[in-house]
Amino acid sequence: MKPHSESCERNREPILAVLRDHFHGIGQVLEIGSGTGQHAVYFGAALPHLTWQTSDLREHHDGIRQWLAEAALPNVLPPLALDVAARPWPVPQVDAVFSANTMHIMAWERVQDFFAGLPQVLGPAGLLVVYGPFNYDGRYTSESNARFDAWLKARDARSAVRDFAAVDELAQSAGLRLLEDRAMPANNRCLVWRRAEVPVATASA
Repeated sequence: MKPHSESCERNREPILAVLRDHFHGIGQVLEIGSGTGQHAVYFGAALPHLTWQTSDLREHHDGIRQWLAEAALPNVLPPLALDVAARPWPVPQVDAVFSANTMHIMAWERVQDFFAGLPQVLGPAGLLVVYGPFNYDGRYTSESNARFDAWLKARDARSAVRDFAAVDELAQSAGLRLLEDRAMPANNRCLVWRRAEVPVATASA
């Protein structure tokens, strides 16, 4: 039986609205952490002008391949084995990188690796879109996010809901400028950055 995520079913439409707004003129998209593969087939079907490259740790590939085989979309590619800590990443330059519900699962060191690897693969004026829960000013945005953070840390002490400012600082250090921070259902956010011409090394106020 192929894997299934209820959260993917719930969040795919709001995320698609963001992608429709920002992915005009985008050709190649790398998804980091494709998980079950549900987002890849849904977005690939809705945005046929894109070539959607799935990727994840190798143990998730069987499930992703099941979703891809069922959908049989010519623009959604089989998963690459991608560990953000292992560089260079096995992918050519792309126009955009997408990642959903990964920052709070990764250890903070892996989040740093994620952003450190982006300049290698993200083309000029390339976009980064990240979906998930974030804290602001060191505070949870809801009681449900506070409970979720406690659950994450009990499951794996390296996991946590990340602070937006810390993540944005990493993005700026990778040469990215924030374009949009959109509120999403269930106290999540969708963050969109664009690669700047001149890398910025400090966080904004």
